Amino acid sequence: MSGLWKTALTAACWAIALPVTNAQKSGFDYVDPLIGTTNGGHVFPGATLPFGMAKAGADVLGGENQGGFSSDGADIMGFSHMHDSGTGGSPSLGNFPIFPQAGCPNNDLNACNYTSWERATPRVNGTVKAHPGYFAITLASQIRAEMTVTNHTALYRFTFPETPFTPNTTLSPVMLVELSDLPMTRTNGKISASASSGRLTGGGTFSPSFGIGSYQSFFCLDFSGADLIDTGVFANSRAGRAKQLSVRANGVDNSPKIRPAGGWAHFKAPKKNGQLLARVGMSFISEAKACANAEKEIPDFDFDGTLRAAENIWKEKLDVIKIKDGGVSDVLLKAFWSGVYRSMISPQDYTGENPKWQSSEPYYDSFYCIWDSFRSIHPLITLLDPHSQTLMVRSLLDIYRYEGKLPDCRMSHCKGFTQGGSNADIVIADAYFKNISAGIDWKLAYEALISDAEVEPANWDVEGRGGLESWKSLGYIPTEDFDILGVGTITRSVSRTVEYAYNDFVIALLAKEFGHMDDYRKYLGRSGNWKNMFKTDQKSDIKGTDTGFVGFLQPRYMNGTWGFQDPIFCSPLLEFTSCYLNPGGHETYEGSSWLYTFFVPGDMATLITTLGGADSFVARLNYLHESGILYIGDEQGFLKVFLYHYAGRPALSATRARFYIPSQFNDTINGIPGNDDSGAMGSFEALTMMGIFPNAGQDVYFITPPFFESVSIRNGQTGKTATIRNINFDPSGKNVYIQSATLDGKPYTRNWLQHSFFLEGGTLELTLGASESKWGTRVQDVPPSLGPFGNGTVGGNGTGAYNSTVNRRWEMPRLDGHAGWMS
Repeated sequence: MSGLWKTALTAACWAIALPVTNAQKSGFDYVDPLIGTTNGGHVFPGATLPFGMAKAGADVLGGENQGGFSSDGADIMGFSHMHDSGTGGSPSLGNFPIFPQAGCPNNDLNACNYTSWERATPRVNGTVKAHPGYFAITLASQIRAEMTVTNHTALYRFTFPETPFTPNTTLSPVMLVELSDLPMTRTNGKISASASSGRLTGGGTFSPSFGIGSYQSFFCLDFSGADLIDTGVFANSRAGRAKQLSVRANGVDNSPKIRPAGGWAHFKAPKKNGQLLARVGMSFISEAKACANAEKEIPDFDFDGTLRAAENIWKEKLDVIKIKDGGVSDVLLKAFWSGVYRSMISPQDYTGENPKWQSSEPYYDSFYCIWDSFRSIHPLITLLDPHSQTLMVRSLLDIYRYEGKLPDCRMSHCKGFTQGGSNADIVIADAYFKNISAGIDWKLAYEALISDAEVEPANWDVEGRGGLESWKSLGYIPTEDFDILGVGTITRSVSRTVEYAYNDFVIALLAKEFGHMDDYRKYLGRSGNWKNMFKTDQKSDIKGTDTGFVGFLQPRYMNGTWGFQDPIFCSPLLEFTSCYLNPGGHETYEGSSWLYTFFVPGDMATLITTLGGADSFVARLNYLHESGILYIGDEQGFLKVFLYHYAGRPALSATRARFYIPSQFNDTINGIPGNDDSGAMGSFEALTMMGIFPNAGQDVYFITPPFFESVSIRNGQTGKTATIRNINFDPSGKNVYIQSATLDGKPYTRNWLQHSFFLEGGTLELTLGASESKWGTRVQDVPPSLGPFGNGTVGGNGTGAYNSTVNRRWEMPRLDGHAGWMS
């Protein structure tokens, strides 16, 4: 891997060293929604508002269509109005795709194409255009499709050729809508067609892509720009003039591919510019609600006005960041702003569209999944859009209020699968420590966290934690656990153990804040359970060669004896894809024991001691990054870039950041290394490039030099602006090591920041040089930690209390009226 390291650094310097003048451009202008639309990125590139429910985009037939569209050249089979972005596994949503045809040969309705595989049409290469709030593509039929959105409504503008591409056809457009979704899960549905207005309405029952249960979805489709000839319905590949159709699963074969169904509307030639507009209102409540949404949000089919409004909303969202780029290349500027943009696609605001309970609280969905998003998505939203993050936290608590558990994953009103711990705990703790408080019921929040820690649900595959009896009595999750309290996939014992430990750590921090000292001591004790799976004599070799490192997390049985999983297993070096959610799975999840041995975010000082001290820890961390064991395309790799800070080597964190960006995060269509997971990859690159990566769940940001001359963030709660400025900035990427720092003109030696910097505003100036310095290297400069070397230590043997109020002064009122803290 050392050769790849050198190649990546060369590529990084090459990419950075192309100075351009960008004074006339804003962040909006640099966003490229197509980044990550191939090579497994699964990014949704279509039209959306920030956290919007309506997401209009083109859908490809098969292949990489998890986000609807892909840049791999696959044929377009429709345009649908709700999507998720960056998910792995099965596609999601994509309900009720519409499709335009310029006319039917010989004006025979049954000569048009109705099934997805018959109507699928190639695209014209080079015709895709996308920016925030807008997507457009030209089909081989010479039909140009443009789309934009409001909160619950998609608006399409189809421009037809004067002469249809299909032989023996005159311009007389046929628009169809199919009762289907991207993963093809529809089990029943209905559609109605109005002969007078051309309105098509309907709904269906579908399955979520990564969870259990089912959901109902409804649409309302109206047209403008051409006189109506007739409407009707279709079934299989045949059309008729009946005005209603119901379809149900036959109990033998539920596949919608076998039984396509939908409706159509036939028009005379468009009156102006060959353009026909289609407005699609969406709802999870009813057809009537879908129509009401459309009529309220886009009453007059004004495409240009709707687009301008969407663009302005995005410009306002992005405008909280100001960049002085210092002459870096467009590669970095596009990667950065596109990463920020993708971080604001999900979770999605479904407030008013929750069919399961009535509540005055906000409701957000498409938490895909919190195992992915707690690490960087929610911390970035907290920085850039604290109001939206507050609403999301309130939504999580409302889900707990009505369903009895916090979700770890949720989509389409359904419970999604848990991948590890109960990581909404971390999102809630992170919110508390960063002043996300308006309207949040902290008593309820604490109750929800204690429920995760103490009460095993009936099905811990979709919420909460499993194996709690062993967790409490043995101090770890054993391999082949005996668990009769609930049911779940009995795998991932190693990764669940370290995740449960950190979940309990953040609960302990909140317990102390709320004055629950018995809980504080109990959960702080449980947070050390990771040690019970650390096998001190476990070695690791790669292809028969000893790596020289000893001591790794290993499986352990209920009787205390050790199992074995090769420490490199489930890394790119050995059976990379073997550790997913499946009954025959293994003891780590989407990563190796090598990787998970580093996951002790609250007790890094003890981990460093356990691994032989700072020098040995740094050598091992170097090996993780340089050997090929680490895959940065999975979210648990993110924090590993910055763990050098705990060993007093922040310069090495900066080096690693410059290795991964732009070698694996850049401005190409395959410019992210893995599934974007609702913006996880985008938030990682955005935070890293701003020089402030968080240790989520704690009031800690690791400081590395921003990739630009300066970065300023305006806080949405206080209106104050925090600026990080590089002195001696070099756009070629040579000066990337901090030599000294000042905060508001005073010397600053800590290699980490607290959130008060962003609330109060100020200027952090980093003087840079071309080599590692002594800045941030002292014991008192590293982030707080348990253990003998952390500066938050109260007690020196790794069992002391974590000082969660280090360097705080009690003076700032919280938004809920309670006392709060600031640094």
